[in-house]
Amino acid sequence: MSSLPAVLEHIDAHRDDAINRLFEFLKIKSISTDSAFAQDCISAADWLVAELADIGIKASRRDTPGHPMVVGHSDTISGRPHVLFYGHYDVQPVDPLELWHRDPFDPAIEETDSGAVIRARGAADDKGQLMTFIEACRAWKQTTGELPVNITFLFEGEEESGSPSLVPFLQGNKEELAVDLALVCDTGMWNAQTPAICTMLRGLLGEEITITAADKDLHSGMFGGPAANPVRILTKILAGLHDNEGRITIPDFYDGVDPLPAQIKTQWDSLGFDEAEFLGAVDLAVNAGEHGYSALEQLWSRPTCEFNGIEGGYTGEGFKTVLPSKANAKVSFRLVGNQNPLTIRENFRAYVQQCLPTDCTVEFEDHGASPATTMSIANAAFENSRTALTDEWNNDAVYAGCGGSIPVVGYFNEILNMESLLIGFGLDDDQIHSPNEKYSVQSFHKGARSWARVLEKLAENG
Repeated sequence: MSSLPAVLEHIDAHRDDAINRLFEFLKIKSISTDSAFAQDCISAADWLVAELADIGIKASRRDTPGHPMVVGHSDTISGRPHVLFYGHYDVQPVDPLELWHRDPFDPAIEETDSGAVIRARGAADDKGQLMTFIEACRAWKQTTGELPVNITFLFEGEEESGSPSLVPFLQGNKEELAVDLALVCDTGMWNAQTPAICTMLRGLLGEEITITAADKDLHSGMFGGPAANPVRILTKILAGLHDNEGRITIPDFYDGVDPLPAQIKTQWDSLGFDEAEFLGAVDLAVNAGEHGYSALEQLWSRPTCEFNGIEGGYTGEGFKTVLPSKANAKVSFRLVGNQNPLTIRENFRAYVQQCLPTDCTVEFEDHGASPATTMSIANAAFENSRTALTDEWNNDAVYAGCGGSIPVVGYFNEILNMESLLIGFGLDDDQIHSPNEKYSVQSFHKGARSWARVLEKLAENG
């Protein structure tokens, strides 16, 4: 007989206690990017160690050159699958403070037009999400005395500051951390009533280029015409990176970009995504992306090349007739499938060099390169988890893509040879990284119930 009904009843009966625990966690000012809050990050790590110990998990704080990791292990039961749950306890800075409606580290429940929300920094990213899983584990332990699967817990304190300690930590603790599957709760729902499993994360390549012509800025009346103008040269190069169909013209750019599986495309087409509403929300009306693909496909499964900033010449108040000596652009590429970011960087730089006139030189600056990650839904854990989410929300869970990047998923794959199952309960309007961050009370409560169901389903993989 399944223990799940009793576990879910426990979560319902102790909802207020769970919220109070989350409030304690949210009060800790664990801002990882500011050294003034280093002790708060240690306090958050220690708080998590105590919470895990409270539910019978052997846990410890692992100090690093940066902020600590927290590692915990449930009792090992032979024959059961072993998963690793990852979350992060650090939060973004709160600036600008004057735009907050309340103290960002004084959490409270507020009523909104869309229901009750928890308002605080870190409520959605990622403390509230992390705690949904701990509360699910608490309910299993206190109801049955054990967990359905063996679990290793890994919480880091530098996700919001680039995770500088994470890769060395994973490399140094491979044997301890490499298990059957990673669970990551740092994503969101399709909408407030439709849960999602993220199966595609785009990679990211950042490049900065600076073109130099004359050795100094020149008077446009004295030199305009015969002198090379790096702004004109730069903008021509940038304009040539896309053809009239919105495709990127860098040689071999689309190597490794596979067609979207028919099963996934059919599911995405059924979501009822309103492209006009999506663009209209930011005062736009026309899809300016790659022809032949919906906006959702462009965001989740197609690569892009975007210009994030251009500088050159005089940009201050008034007017100055100058031919600039230098022009600069920042270019980012969102990557998908098996695209190789290092090959694309090499081909991009070669393209720029080939377009450069004789009198000009170019310098390149690297701003990071990470490949895309695609999770195979052939793993039974994915469909079992989708069933669990569907049962909880009474609405078919969807396999979704993500336009952004979650580097830890790639690290788990590369270093620990481990796939990741990404389930989260955030909403698009949670204002993560912004003033007045929130997390729906429903997301928190049903998130815990969802994880309780998922854990039972994952036990079927044993």
